[in-house]
Amino acid sequence: MSRFFFEPEVSQMTKHTHDTPILVTGAAGAVGGIGRNLTELLLARRHKVRALVRREDERAEALRRLGAEVVQGDLTDLASMHRAIEGCQRIYFGMSTSAAYLEATVNTAAVARHHGVEAFVNMSQMTVSQMGINETTDSPQHKLHWLSEQALSWSGLPVVTVRPTVFLEGFFLQLVAPGVKASDALALPLGSGKTSPISAVDVARAVAAILDEPAPHIGQIYDLTGSESADLDHYARVFSEALGRPIAYRDVPLPAWSEGLRQAKYPEHVVRHLSAMAELTKQGRYDRMTDTLRKLTGEAPTNMRDFVTLHAPEFKQREPEHS
Repeated sequence: MSRFFFEPEVSQMTKHTHDTPILVTGAAGAVGGIGRNLTELLLARRHKVRALVRREDERAEALRRLGAEVVQGDLTDLASMHRAIEGCQRIYFGMSTSAAYLEATVNTAAVARHHGVEAFVNMSQMTVSQMGINETTDSPQHKLHWLSEQALSWSGLPVVTVRPTVFLEGFFLQLVAPGVKASDALALPLGSGKTSPISAVDVARAVAAILDEPAPHIGQIYDLTGSESADLDHYARVFSEALGRPIAYRDVPLPAWSEGLRQAKYPEHVVRHLSAMAELTKQGRYDRMTDTLRKLTGEAPTNMRDFVTLHAPEFKQREPEHS
């Protein structure tokens, strides 16, 4: 499928000064989120950052203390996005799993085009590279990502697409920490499938490198993986070495795991997405490796052992209850 982009003058982009703010959406996410880490990285590179947040709270205040200009708004609201984008030349667009993902993408893109931005970095997912007009996945989110990429390619915007694989902070922290603490087990429904998880911090480093000098990247698609692709038995051994106690992989049935997510109050859209990712992993669809992160940043991805060591307190064994 052909792609059509604005062709900004390279001289204009190279003359870009750090006086123009870069818009970062999703900036008030968790400490391990892309938006928050990207904000810190861009500020460290002496860029001005306009951080878009959903609500004014302590996370917004923390961004202000870092030095970001904070704007409150909604990605699906036109007025919000005009306030956020006006005066910015470069945009990072990322949004958590949501049924409104496509609406948010097109709304943001329409306003970005109106204001003539010079770079629009879109956070997608690696699974999209295996999808097409005749094939999607059982994840509603994957379809929305694919449709969003189509819309952006039609938009005429100067887009750079980043497609990371599974995040370490997701499957290997948020979803497994309770099982590691309670029963020394990685309890996931991934069968013997291999996966190459990447840290959200590393993805943020790649995006920061692109936004720092976007001209060479316009129109490119970057697939990002971690340092290795391996099965869960291997990662259980890595957990054991990093934590200094035996950790086993327990392959749990997908229906029961999905129901556990529902019991934990995950929205149904998210449950269907995570369940599809688990099934795709079992099928070997996440057994992918690239060296793109090193090419973009000059640094290797965070490996599993270093990640587990960094987050060791969150995997600490639960103390037995005394009767």
